[in-house]
Amino acid sequence: MSDKHANFNADELFRRKDQFCGFKFCPRCGKVLQKITIEDRIRVHCPDSECGYIFYQNPIPAAGAIIVENDQVLLVKRAYPPRINWWCIPAGFMEWDEHPSETAVRELEEETGLKVKLTSLFDVYSGNDDPRLNAILVLYLAKVVGGKMQANDDALDVAYFGFNNLPEKIAFEAHVQALADYDLRYRRK
Repeated sequence: MSDKHANFNADELFRRKDQFCGFKFCPRCGKVLQKITIEDRIRVHCPDSECGYIFYQNPIPAAGAIIVENDQVLLVKRAYPPRINWWCIPAGFMEWDEHPSETAVRELEEETGLKVKLTSLFDVYSGNDDPRLNAILVLYLAKVVGGKMQANDDALDVAYFGFNNLPEKIAFEAHVQALADYDLRYRRK
């Protein structure tokens, strides 16, 4: 791992994630949060009756797209933690004002240099194996309509792989499952 990523500690982040993302104080009034059972789940809340803040630990939305040309799927090699140098489907986190389809198109261009047109919704996955957070991954099918393929933004490399010759290190279980689902639905039907 490079020096600029030396402080990335996946084990510590997983522990923090499992402890309400490390939230200890109310973001509204600053009082110490307390654990309470709400809706059959342990949550943290502000004990101040005037405030009443409850922290709902929800997954973060992400989106991306599967591009297949000549029976090969486009993948990018990660440049940042977690899992630097592992491969994944081009995808990323949604911005506040984006629709998932806009996120998928933006992320594809940012990471691969390619302009794409989404052709359909593929599937939605839950990702729990990222030490930073849990995610809901919305994946589309897309085709390339322009641009020049080159690794950009947070990708070290971009390449097409045959489904029978995928990289050994795929970064996230949701991506592994999506690739298997694509193979089953479109290649082996």
